[in-house]
Amino acid sequence: MLWPGLVLAAQPAPLTDARRLYNEGRYAEAIDLAESAQAVAANAEVARLIAARARLERFRHASAAEDLDVARSALLAIDATRLSARDRAEMLVGFGEALFLEGTFGAAAEMFALGLDRADDLGPGTYDVLLDWWASAMDRAAQATPPEARAAAYQRLEDTMRLAAERDPASSIAAYWVAAAARARGDAGRAWAAALAAWIRAPLTREGGASLRLDLDRLVTEAIVPERARKEASPSEIDRASAELLAEWERFKTRWSAAR
Repeated sequence: MLWPGLVLAAQPAPLTDARRLYNEGRYAEAIDLAESAQAVAANAEVARLIAARARLERFRHASAAEDLDVARSALLAIDATRLSARDRAEMLVGFGEALFLEGTFGAAAEMFALGLDRADDLGPGTYDVLLDWWASAMDRAAQATPPEARAAAYQRLEDTMRLAAERDPASSIAAYWVAAAARARGDAGRAWAAALAAWIRAPLTREGGASLRLDLDRLVTEAIVPERARKEASPSEIDRASAELLAEWERFKTRWSAAR
């Protein structure tokens, strides 16, 4: 998954430079610069935030346990009253990422939800990225709940994604997760219909649809088709039903793909 960059705002040079390095993926340099900037009291809280976010990203890429621990401590040490509204939103996102990376998925989802409410403060494209992280956290949290509670969690996920798709029809994240959530809560028929609709509108998404169609193809062939076959066919006919559904999916893709 992608991760939202830091907003390049009008701040003292060390902080702006540290944000730029973070956005370029140069996390070690961003950490060094941000931690040095903490020596100036006026910069200290924002510098802690940037360093913590950079350590979380470095942990995500390199899995050095020390980075996660230090990032958590840095976030907890920040005096949020000295942050701007935008920086407080970035802090919420940082808490969400830290919770996700340590495997506390339910709390991470709640934190990402707060971040979604403030996404406009975090720059263009951030809403979609946070939506993906929120959905992934909800999915992981739901998998750990008892079966009787799981359907309600996936219903919430599906409902939220439908609203997100109405808010932004160009969102590939919303298009995918509507189908994935319906399948996860056990409604293979609705998941199938949502996947077909998402395939058709994939070229209208901001990314052009190639990645979305790959994800949809995997979802349909590996999850939706087997589930539909199990629900709709007798045990002795499951293999035949799966083959027919896969053939139907291939015919649909051929009909609804632009000629090259």
